Amino acid sequence: MTTFSIRPARTHDVRAIQGLIEPLVNERILLGKDLVVFYEAVQEFRVAVAPDGSVIGCGALHVMWQDLAEVRTLAVASEWLGTGVGHALLDQIEADARALGLERLFCLTFETAFFARHGFEPVEDEIVDPTVFAQLALSPDEGVAEFLDLSRVKPNTLGNTRMLKHL
Repeated sequence: MTTFSIRPARTHDVRAIQGLIEPLVNERILLGKDLVVFYEAVQEFRVAVAPDGSVIGCGALHVMWQDLAEVRTLAVASEWLGTGVGHALLDQIEADARALGLERLFCLTFETAFFARHGFEPVEDEIVDPTVFAQLALSPDEGVAEFLDLSRVKPNTLGNTRMLKHL
């Protein structure tokens, strides 16, 4: 069996990350991002790397509040699906969240069974109290707007399930 490793993303991985998620953007599974956004967030990403050095998976941890972060842009190259790459990336992201002292992880996903296997549960209720909601609403980040379920991003999130895990 071919092995892979997980490591922090580097700036030279950004184009590979964008290429990895492009098919998922075209299928409207993930939201597209400009290249500059990936560079600005490179420190949030972990990548899975094949023995030949190619990036075969990615995922990001985006801190939103003192106790809360979002799992973002979790993707695996199609030829590596079912090999444990996604699970290894999510395990690393959860470990990173714990190391930061976070207590909850959020995701907005179509892959509900995958996240459920990792202890995420669908949520309908508000995840933050009104004071925190007001502060988060000040963020220019589109992902935060999606988390808040703001009306301006509703067309982007149709069909996605909001899921939460307590660490």
